[in-house]
Amino acid sequence: MTDAFKQFLSGELEAIEAAGLLRTLRRMESPQQVEVNAGGRALINFSSNDYLGLAAHESLKEAAQSGVKTLGAGVGSARLISGSQSIVHELEASLAAFKQTEAALCFSSGYAAALGTVPTLVGQGDVVIVDKLVHASLVDAARLSGAKLRVFKHNDLADLERVLQWANERKGNTLIITESVFSMDGDLAPVRDLVQLKNRFGAWLMLDEAHATGLYGEGRRGVAEEMGVADRVEVQLGTLGKALGAAGGYICGAQALIDLLVNRARSFIFSTAPVPAQSAAAKRGVELAQSDEGEAMRTRLWANVDTLKNGMIRQGWELPVVRSAILPLIIGDERNTLKLAQRLQEAGIWVPAVRYPTVARGEARLRVTVSAAHEPEHLDALLRALGERAVDA
Repeated sequence: MTDAFKQFLSGELEAIEAAGLLRTLRRMESPQQVEVNAGGRALINFSSNDYLGLAAHESLKEAAQSGVKTLGAGVGSARLISGSQSIVHELEASLAAFKQTEAALCFSSGYAAALGTVPTLVGQGDVVIVDKLVHASLVDAARLSGAKLRVFKHNDLADLERVLQWANERKGNTLIITESVFSMDGDLAPVRDLVQLKNRFGAWLMLDEAHATGLYGEGRRGVAEEMGVADRVEVQLGTLGKALGAAGGYICGAQALIDLLVNRARSFIFSTAPVPAQSAAAKRGVELAQSDEGEAMRTRLWANVDTLKNGMIRQGWELPVVRSAILPLIIGDERNTLKLAQRLQEAGIWVPAVRYPTVARGEARLRVTVSAAHEPEHLDALLRALGERAVDA
């Protein structure tokens, strides 16, 4: 390594640290659950997206073990070569049945699903329109596509209509991308209105249900189901690594959409397939989410959300009015946010600080996430550690 390269690395890291944005990895020494051992300390975990508490569920662990025993530890290649094992086909069939679509396709991650799908659907001469607060993977996918990228103000239907009118004057296809539950703010998109608007202009809608699947709708399929428009969403994107307790990403939709992705989605074609343990655990997570046990978990989750949210509001913390398992405590200043996260950690609570570029500058926050597995004493501990919101907090 040359001295110039060393100086470059040091300079970049020093600049990140000076801005209060330096990140480090914390070693986890326990399963992903509500009580974890992180960096040698026992902490109550309020940082995970394991909304239903399935990540360490015995039946998912048993499914993963069975997948390894039956099909091995790895798959050896991409799915179009020799890695398309039976368990991932079973998982995709389960996902399609769950989401009530013709077909589904699994990717190694939600990021890979986004990166493979958007450039398959739009390119040069097309337009892709994204909500200002969509996940970074969706922004990266839109940029990678080569389509003309436009951003509309967060959940602002009037601004979206303005952009759609502009796009309608151009040749080519138009794809709208948004999330149903936004990952950093916990608010919901007006999905029913978005569907009506995209239909007016002949656009397509790609809806990321990553933080909604398992939690919303009578069948726990997501916000699109809850709002009665799931059959009018062209592309349903999701993840297997949040409420479903495993890992990976997926696309659900028409059979022709899935067939096209198999032939064109580069992150699918050129990636080694998900390992059997991952697919087997995810399949069991999909089954559990639809079961009576899954409904009991969801009921408990929303009860925990209500308890914690009401307690925070009584203590002076401002929170979104919508129902969400994501409770953002927006502090603003990065260093003050780090101080509060450190104070909570000293009290045995793990809620990492979320800072730029994950959120906009000046909007640093603690992103508290609630799980069905949290017990009343866990909620009480967080409320005690937070205390009354200080003026400068």
